[in-house]
Order: sequence, then structure tokens, then C-alpha cells
Amino acid sequence: MDVMAMARAERSELADLLETLTPQQWEHPTLCSRWTVREVVAHLVSYEEHGRADLLHRLLRARLRPGRLNDAALDDYRDRTPGQLVAFLRGHLTPQGTTASMGGRVGLVDALVHHQDIRRPLGLPREVPADRLEVCLPFAVTAPPLRGFWHGRGVRLVATDLDWSTGRGPEARGPGEAVLMVLAGRAGVAGSLTGPGAEVLRRRLG
Repeated sequence: MDVMAMARAERSELADLLETLTPQQWEHPTLCSRWTVREVVAHLVSYEEHGRADLLHRLLRARLRPGRLNDAALDDYRDRTPGQLVAFLRGHLTPQGTTASMGGRVGLVDALVHHQDIRRPLGLPREVPADRLEVCLPFAVTAPPLRGFWHGRGVRLVATDLDWSTGRGPEARGPGEAVLMVLAGRAGVAGSLTGPGAEVLRRRLG
């Protein structure tokens, strides 16, 4: 299992999509609260050339508030044009810096979730490769930034297109991509799931 190769492929496919978007689509809202497509892409690349020392510096800029860390990082890349952002992404297909953590799992999950953050509101679905989901789903449960264990608490999530499930409680069933986005806490995605647990998630996440 070459996770880095999966991350490179995911980022390359995202760059392919971004090159087809209109200026209006670049300013379209995403599933990331408050962020447009352009801001999501700027966020995605904002950790790419930064290690632990940079992370500490940004945390200080965020006044030691982890919740504001992403905003501090985004500020460094917010003014780049769509063309510059795509070029930067093309030049950094292999995760490095903090996104290379956990054998590239951080970079893979970050790219895949944000790819779907962009595609879903734009009405541009795709079939996510099963091997990437099989890596991302268990990682999303415990990864600190996603807190999937908290978003899916009290529910048994079942990926109907994969041999994968997690949690205890009433079942919420659906495609692995939708399960991953629910673990990431994305509003509205629980509507893609079925079963008694899906209603619990809809009330919780919106």
C-alpha cells in the first residue's frame, strides 16, 4: 500500500478539476464553513512547505488558539490567484512538511476531503477509488483535526460499498465517500445515508 502514491494521485486529480473551473466557481461556497473554493485550495497548500517550527510560529500568530490556526495559515496564501494556486499544487503533488505526516495519510485525507468539499456544492460528483477510502476512513476516526470519533458518536457507520464500519448504536449506512465526509463533520452529507442512525447524524450535523 503506497499511501504517498495515493496522495499524489488525489492531488493531481484535484488539480485537473480546478483547471476546468470558471471564475465564478472559484468563488463558490464549499462544505467548509466560511470558505470559497479558492480559500479551500489556499488552505490545502498552506501547510505544504512548513514544518514544526512554522507551525509553532503560526500558532503564536493565532494567539495559541488551535481553532484559529487554519486562518493564520490561510492568510499567507489568501491573495494568490487561481492560476498560482493550481501551479503551486502541481508543484507539490507529493506531500511534504506537516502534510507528509503518518506516511502521507495527513496529505491524502486532507486532499480527499477538501476535493469533495469542492465537488459536492458544485454538483460535480465522482467515484472515489476504494483503496483511498480504505486508508482514509479508519484514519479519519482518530485523526485529531477531523475528530471523526466525536462526529459519529452513538452511531454505527457502515460503508455499503466497502467492508468497513465503525462505532456502536443505530446504523447509518451509505457509500464510503459519504461516511468519510460525515466523519469529517460536513453539514448536509448525512442526508446521503440511510437507517435510524442517519437521522441522529442529520440532527447533529445539519
